[in-house]
Amino acid sequence: QVQLVESGGGLVQAGGSLRLSCAASGRTFSIYAMAWFRQAPGKEREFVASINWSGGSTSYADSVKGRFTISRDNAKNTLVLQMNSLKPEDTAVYSCAGRPAGSVNYRYWGQGTQVTVSS
Repeated sequence: QVQLVESGGGLVQAGGSLRLSCAASGRTFSIYAMAWFRQAPGKEREFVASINWSGGSTSYADSVKGRFTISRDNAKNTLVLQMNSLKPEDTAVYSCAGRPAGSVNYRYWGQGTQVTVSS
């Protein structure tokens, strides 16, 4: 199993920045890719960004392209989401997720961290 713990959420004004981290532990060698998802009140969970754990290739939702950057530190088993130029519509609970090799689904999930952007 893999355990994921997020940190770094909080309250920020529009236009500001936040940096989210996700610490992975356990069978981290089984992780093929990791991602950030978010869920706003009354809305479905949506994909934000993903990264291949070994090669570093990334993918972003259109709504965050050019503002958010996903990265990983393999040595520290840490996933990072740098969020710049934040907007009120970015307000949500952000969760990190891990996908094992051979799986099309993200099977490992953190508990989530709240990000609130005030206008």
